[in-house]
Amino acid sequence: MSCFLQAPVAHTILSSASSCRTVRRTKALKLRCGALGAKNAAKIPMPPINPKDPFLSKLASVASSSPEALHNGSANPDTPPFLDLFESPKLMATPAQVERSVSYNEHRPRSPPPDLPSLLLNGRIVYIGMPLVPAVTELVVAELMYLQWMDPKQPIYLYINSTGTTRDDGETVGMETEGFAIYDALMQLQNEIHTVAVGAAIGQACLLLSAGTKGKRFMMPHAKAMIQQPRVPSSGLMPASDVLIRAKEVIINRDTLVELLAKHTGNSIEAVAEVMRRPFYMDANRAKEFGVIDKILWRGQEKVMAEVASPEEWDKNAGIKVMDGF
Repeated sequence: MSCFLQAPVAHTILSSASSCRTVRRTKALKLRCGALGAKNAAKIPMPPINPKDPFLSKLASVASSSPEALHNGSANPDTPPFLDLFESPKLMATPAQVERSVSYNEHRPRSPPPDLPSLLLNGRIVYIGMPLVPAVTELVVAELMYLQWMDPKQPIYLYINSTGTTRDDGETVGMETEGFAIYDALMQLQNEIHTVAVGAAIGQACLLLSAGTKGKRFMMPHAKAMIQQPRVPSSGLMPASDVLIRAKEVIINRDTLVELLAKHTGNSIEAVAEVMRRPFYMDANRAKEFGVIDKILWRGQEKVMAEVASPEEWDKNAGIKVMDGF
């Protein structure tokens, strides 16, 4: 009986010793793995963290105060990891309000970009790229007034690509007073006005081009300028007396336009009135000769044109004798 009882006891003692050795080996293995993992983790480069990122800032705060909250995980299995740490459901601001992590996007804008006219206005540039209708006049005059209020000493740059108060096919789309309104606003400004023709400056737009500060009126080399008489708007079903009244008003506007063009181009009223009998087109060189602009904006263009020989010189150098009458 005694032998029968001692056998199980010895077996139990051996099993317990073996279990203890197994536990010690397991702990030692865990310690080695942990040390190895820490050693390898020290070699892994960590990306830079944006301190302004609210999500990462919140995680760092929770990890320093109560790290067990990160180990326990989310109580709700339907919730993504770590979302239960935040009281508000809004974890991140919109991309336009806060810069995201610098590790993947450090140049993201903090605010929505402004519209293009606002960017040009910030550079003191007013661009007229449409016929002179009431909406365009309202915007241009407002921009001119604003730029003078911002700084009455800095120049204002007026870029013009407009067919004036008519469309490109000649149909009237605005009253002549639209052009006169912008012109009067320009004359009231204390700033220097640098005018630049890009594309076309026709009719009232050509007047605005010539109304810039002397010496600061420019034209692109392939732009066109044209002056013409004001056109009578569509009379529709007006009675004859009303048509006559409107025709008289157009003549008054024509005379005013002639006087202003003569003033800014340096030509006589008679000379301007003569060329305005029909549409008078001018390229950059002709516009400079007529006095509409002062300079052509083309690097080296004026030097090249000055070095070009006249047709007579070409004939003389080529040995060609020009006969009288030809």
